[in-house]
Amino acid sequence: MADAWLRLALAPGVGNASLLRLLTAFGSPEAVLASGRTALTAHLSSAQCDALLAEPDAAQLDAAHAWLGQLGNSLMTLADEDYPKSLLEIADPPALLFCKGRRALLSQPGLGIVGSRNATPQGVRDAEAFAHALSDAGLTIVSGLALGIDAAAHRGGLAGAGSSVAVIGTGLDRIYPARNKALAHQLAENGLIVSEFPLGTPPLPGHFPRRNRLISGLSRGVLVVEAAPDSGSLITARVAAEQGREVFAIPGSIHSPLARGCHALIKQGAKLVESAADILDELAWQQRLAPPRLQVPPETLSDPVLQALDSAPAALDVLVQRTGLTLDALSAKLLTLELDGRIASLPGGRYQKIH
Repeated sequence: MADAWLRLALAPGVGNASLLRLLTAFGSPEAVLASGRTALTAHLSSAQCDALLAEPDAAQLDAAHAWLGQLGNSLMTLADEDYPKSLLEIADPPALLFCKGRRALLSQPGLGIVGSRNATPQGVRDAEAFAHALSDAGLTIVSGLALGIDAAAHRGGLAGAGSSVAVIGTGLDRIYPARNKALAHQLAENGLIVSEFPLGTPPLPGHFPRRNRLISGLSRGVLVVEAAPDSGSLITARVAAEQGREVFAIPGSIHSPLARGCHALIKQGAKLVESAADILDELAWQQRLAPPRLQVPPETLSDPVLQALDSAPAALDVLVQRTGLTLDALSAKLLTLELDGRIASLPGGRYQKIH
């Protein structure tokens, strides 16, 4: 079974759209490969027919089989019962996906988080804090393993109960960018990495817009954290809207170039969000508590600031009222808690507890 699917995937010049046409016409990869040129020419160009009818590259096929024999690696196809239903809703679902890690995550409700590769420190903190909170609410965080916002989203997702899925634009035997190698290993062990591209595929520019449709396709909605007006993240947001997914954006300073893409999305109808709760409310999501992972220090239980942030994010003036602390004492306490990773600062001068 896997051999026939791999032969289709490895045929040069036969892309996903052609594979979908062939599978629709013939019913199975085995039937496609058993067809003659006359039958295939109704669906493929002459060059594609040549590629499909030629003997497969033996070394490439052997390498793919060897990769599939490794623990945690698998090939998911349209014929599999666990193929994610969310991808069947999009216009061009991938005929097959190479998977490394927990493929069951593809069937869990997902939330895409994307943004700038050149993110600000605040944007990185926001992406990780939102991802952690949404993951603890039971959503799997989906992103693209790029630097900046993507990487922060994966870290936050892995830290929560819902984990994280990375959709990449290369073969799964390549890590791009190389700086995310350690993060990729964490995703392979505790989350999932997927690609529709065969092993050995390099990071070509045209692959990343195709990857973006899968990030949104696997998600109930997409959150854009920071984005310049020409950011690739806006492509993901546009595709998400076309797929009928919700689009969320975090506002920023009118003076920040990385806020302009988010502001443009909000003008076009994206939901402005200030906390993870805003997203959960919009999705009508019934929040689920994450299983306990760490024993809570006794001093945390009586910390007035953490208690004041238990119900929802809050601004400084609200925290002054809830805690009874002076502004100076509160500011010092907030800084300490943020450095300890107990809270995160959000746009608009608000703070959110990290559970």
